[in-house]
Amino acid sequence: MLIESLTHPAPEALLAFLRAHLHARVTLHLAGEVEVLYAGRATSMAEAGDRLLLVKPDGSLQVHGPRGVKPVNWQPRTDHLSADLEDGCVVLHAERRSPAEVVRVRVIGCAQVTALNLADEALFLLQGSEAQMQQALARAPHLIEDGLTVLDRELLVGVGGIDLYARDAQGRYVVVELKRGKAGHDAVHQLGRYVDAVRTQVSAPVRGILAAPDITVPALKVAQATGLEYVKVDALPQVQEEARQPMLF
Repeated sequence: MLIESLTHPAPEALLAFLRAHLHARVTLHLAGEVEVLYAGRATSMAEAGDRLLLVKPDGSLQVHGPRGVKPVNWQPRTDHLSADLEDGCVVLHAERRSPAEVVRVRVIGCAQVTALNLADEALFLLQGSEAQMQQALARAPHLIEDGLTVLDRELLVGVGGIDLYARDAQGRYVVVELKRGKAGHDAVHQLGRYVDAVRTQVSAPVRGILAAPDITVPALKVAQATGLEYVKVDALPQVQEEARQPMLF
């Protein structure tokens, strides 16, 4: 897991460390005094303070303060990462082309920087069965999309049973396929078959949504190419069991 770590490195040593690991698809963790400048759809600046900088293998970047769970600033995806030495301080640039954005992190003092090789192949599963997931989301469809109204559950069409059959705020029909683990090609193809089947039966537009805690990159590309949507659902509300009809005796 641990590749390399430096404690209180000088700026030149920190620069060499970052340049060696920035593009090696590893996780970088830096603790120190930094200031952050963001420019793009807006402009913001976080003045110098003790923070944690995290760069993941996918190029995403987060800068955390000492409180709360929300980053001070972040880039969900970067097209270019670079590190330079400016006025005796290491400056990390994280650039994104679309939309055009840049996060500039100036490291005034580094307490520790670490390069980690994190392997996480474990499957994340939502608690409970898919039937319980269906029940919870049928009662709280806003977790999938605001304005969504569930019309039916396990609606049978010619190619199988639709998990949730709904209508969105614009009046379009929505076919929702649920997966409690990472969704793959099979889930996308299944959703596509359901959407095609419903389109032969209604005159209004029909959307397809795959709701799951995660999705593989190839499956997401196929979904987007075929007009299907993916919604991340990684937490479910607690719902009470549906009341059963009381016995006569």
